Amino acid sequence: MRYAIVTETYPPDVNGVALTVQGLELGLRARGHAVQVVRPRHADDGDGSGAPDELLVRGAPLPRYPGLRFGLPATRTLRATWQATRPDAVYVATEGPLGWSAVGAARRLGIPVATGFHTRFDAYMRDYGAPFLRQTALRWMRRFHNGASATLVPTRELQAFLVEHGFQRVVRLPRAVDTQLFDPARRDAALRAQWGADDGVPVALYVGRIAPEKNLDLAVRAFRALQRQRPDARFVWVGDGPSREGLQRANPDFVFCGVQRGPELARHFASGDVFVFPSHSETFGNVTLEAMASGVPTVAFDYGAAREHLRDGEHGSAIADGDDDGFIAATVRLGTDARRRQAMAAAARTAMLGLHPEQVAADFDALLAGLHAAAHRRPPAAPDGAPREVA
Repeated sequence: MRYAIVTETYPPDVNGVALTVQGLELGLRARGHAVQVVRPRHADDGDGSGAPDELLVRGAPLPRYPGLRFGLPATRTLRATWQATRPDAVYVATEGPLGWSAVGAARRLGIPVATGFHTRFDAYMRDYGAPFLRQTALRWMRRFHNGASATLVPTRELQAFLVEHGFQRVVRLPRAVDTQLFDPARRDAALRAQWGADDGVPVALYVGRIAPEKNLDLAVRAFRALQRQRPDARFVWVGDGPSREGLQRANPDFVFCGVQRGPELARHFASGDVFVFPSHSETFGNVTLEAMASGVPTVAFDYGAAREHLRDGEHGSAIADGDDDGFIAATVRLGTDARRRQAMAAAARTAMLGLHPEQVAADFDALLAGLHAAAHRRPPAAPDGAPREVA
């Protein structure tokens, strides 16, 4: 089969969407399929032509997110490209201008198209001081995704939410984690020493965008409560973003490691003791799985990846959404109890060993192939809005 994947973020961007999309692409290639990736040009793309299996289009910087770009509309380019070499199905991962033009181009050419719901932009409106735009954002996303033959989501919770709000043909595609990369064996005493932490010092860890939508003030308050019980505790931050400078200035005792990738990221994960993830706005939260696979007990709110995979009291703490006091108490409880952390670390690692990226790729392949087959059997049917699942 020949597939096209359209995305406005892709490595070397470091975020959950970019890495998830790359994982899907590599999974399809491993199954023997031809895959074209359509994405905005990066500054380090050389002459801008891209690899033979890439189509690079114009982009522009994303406000408040240095280093990230969004794709500009490319309808004519996509139509010409796909008329010359027609994909069997198209997957559009992002709802930006490039994504909208890709859905339109695919539909005009009669190519089945699936979209991915990766980001709760409606929730971000609150975090960026514009809660009155939440319903507008939801309507905008609904119109985009309902133009596709299927909308892929990672959790049952999100599937139910979207169906309730008028999204049609919502399909659950579970996620997995690379347990060979994210492994407790990568724990590194030398790295911990750089953080000022010997083996008995509890290290709280945050990995992700350092940005307003991540609810980082709660992480700070949780750590300060832990520090009152364990003055030697350390807080390590992995990532970057618009809030880093202010956070670093206000908390000079925190350790900021910047963006880490691949084995270095895995080494940082495995060298922590408690993963603190206070976000309310994740669509999934891949970092939850990465922390668990690394044998790091996790404190997170009970939604997204935590609701799907984190068992409260067994792998860490899944806190009722909005219970900030509970989040802080759980961080203190885990940070001060090494024996409990050790038991949870082993259980979390074991739970992740059953998740296989190869199965996600097989399910994704089956979904796209099914859309292609359906498009050739009959004209598109009227949507019924019923949720479906790939599992």
